[in-house]
Amino acid sequence: MTNKNNHPKEKVFGLALGALGVVYGDIGTSPLYALRECFAVEKHGVALSRVNVLGVLSLVFWTLIVIVTVKYLIFVMRADNRGEGGILALMSLVPPQLRDARGGRWLLIALGLFGAALLYGDGMIIPAISVLSAVEGLHLATPFFDPYVVPITIAILIGLFLIQRRGTAGIGKIFGPVMVVWFATLAVFGLIWVLRDPGVLAAVNPGYAVRFFLANGWMAFLAMGSVFLVVTGSETLYADMGHFGKTPIRMAWFALVMPALMLNYFGQGALLLHEPKAAVNPFYYLAGENRWALYYLVGLATVATVIASQAVISGAFSLTRQAVQLGYMPRLEIVHTSEEEIGQIYIPSVNWFLMLSTIGLVLGFQKSTNLAGAYGVAVTTTMVITTMLAQVVARRRWGWSPLLVIPGAIFFLAIEISFFGANIIKIAEGGWLPLLVGLVIYTLLSTWKQGRAILSERLKKGALPFSEFIATVTPTSPPRVPGTAVFMSRDSESTPTALLHNMKHNKVLHEKVVLLTVLTEEIPSVEVEDRVQVEDLGKGFFRVLAHYGFLQNPGVSEVVELTKAKGLDLNVMSTTFFLSRETLIPSKKPGMALWREKLFALMSRNAQRPTDFFRIPPNRVVELGMQVRL
Repeated sequence: MTNKNNHPKEKVFGLALGALGVVYGDIGTSPLYALRECFAVEKHGVALSRVNVLGVLSLVFWTLIVIVTVKYLIFVMRADNRGEGGILALMSLVPPQLRDARGGRWLLIALGLFGAALLYGDGMIIPAISVLSAVEGLHLATPFFDPYVVPITIAILIGLFLIQRRGTAGIGKIFGPVMVVWFATLAVFGLIWVLRDPGVLAAVNPGYAVRFFLANGWMAFLAMGSVFLVVTGSETLYADMGHFGKTPIRMAWFALVMPALMLNYFGQGALLLHEPKAAVNPFYYLAGENRWALYYLVGLATVATVIASQAVISGAFSLTRQAVQLGYMPRLEIVHTSEEEIGQIYIPSVNWFLMLSTIGLVLGFQKSTNLAGAYGVAVTTTMVITTMLAQVVARRRWGWSPLLVIPGAIFFLAIEISFFGANIIKIAEGGWLPLLVGLVIYTLLSTWKQGRAILSERLKKGALPFSEFIATVTPTSPPRVPGTAVFMSRDSESTPTALLHNMKHNKVLHEKVVLLTVLTEEIPSVEVEDRVQVEDLGKGFFRVLAHYGFLQNPGVSEVVELTKAKGLDLNVMSTTFFLSRETLIPSKKPGMALWREKLFALMSRNAQRPTDFFRIPPNRVVELGMQVRL
């Protein structure tokens, strides 16, 4: 992938426009429900007094400044892995010597994996709460639509997930301009009410937030769980950094997104001071009595929430591909929907999982205000994990002074743990759902990673070092047959199991034998010139190491083509590829619990076939099976 952090100046504005449609979709649609939840009296009893409204606005203002501007845009986005961001990329930046330390390895990897797993829970909730919030605006126009809010929402979501197979390249071109209109609308409707009561701007004084806590105590703490909804899309800023670069994302925030959000939140605050009845849905009440303006807001909000949902779905696809390439998930079918953009992918299994889960949430919760209880718990947990990993990277990789790192960590963690505490109380209201999803996916990720390590250990114990094997090969024994054989192996120093089985059953060797090992590096991409290493081992044997980044999909045909420049000329159509297919048998040997071994064996059986994953011509493959006791 091209590192867009180094881009020509003339492309900055185009990339900033693209970032509006992808990066800021989630945080940009938060005004639909965030302030409404802050004053939901039935949840935390915050009265609509001027002190309380200014106090909440002050919390909103400073939360956006501290979390989005300072933490993510200024600090965390410095932690890029060759231009790429996201929690898995951040985890890979932790120095290897620290990750390999006893205890430290388990803790850091567990934190990173659990943070990544929680993002799937959010991927289920964001489309449901966003689209449901938008469609609910029809209720203010006429009660006629009340019975149809849920069906309309489900229809929109089904359509959204069905178009994923076609790719988002074409649709993505209009995302940016539509979001420009959206943020401009947020700013205009908010400004109208700010001009009616400019006094709300005094909320930029953090003293109002302090007074809010002093006046409301425990209720103010509970309200923080709703205030946090204004920054729930912050993690996307970091995760999508590789697609647009730091400068365009920062430019879009400071030039349009932040001013528009601030104006809209302050406008909603001014509205609530003058019309307390608007607390049921302050965003749509900004339209006043103008029904056409209301319909305009509903239509535009629906489009904006679809765009926000699209960004979350695409993010789930990218996260899954990273997990597969880094060895935390079994091989899955990954479809490239664009020949130009490596990030344009479609993963059917993830798509259908998210669609069914999202529709289930809409049917189960019925209203967006009910879903708000489930939203925020997972995000706060992920944010805390990101802060902890980023501090480790700053101290151990960048060499920052403890006098700078420790106070910074305490500052951010104090704020985020407070938000976490306010959200964790929502467990009974639905907050258990994303945590349960995260725990299940974390179990799958960690089981697959540990299971692969155990399998490799079992295979390595019984493996024959290749140096010993090649020593037994003479010009006359075993007999050589015309052609080329490629044996795929996880361990480049051991004799592939498929090679030994072929020798045992067929008692011959091909004239040219290639030992191919595909390695996934902890970087986003590997340049073409560095992707393949070829070593001539003598006696017609060659070792080929293919290096790929965690955002690249390996292809055997491509590897074969690249070996020509390294002096090894292979013809795919005259080459036979030998693969070893293991049948896993759970046992009570030391390693994992028996139930996890059974889970690992089940995941292995349902993984995509190596032939498809590595894009090997199926008519050139020979698979040799073996049983392995875990």
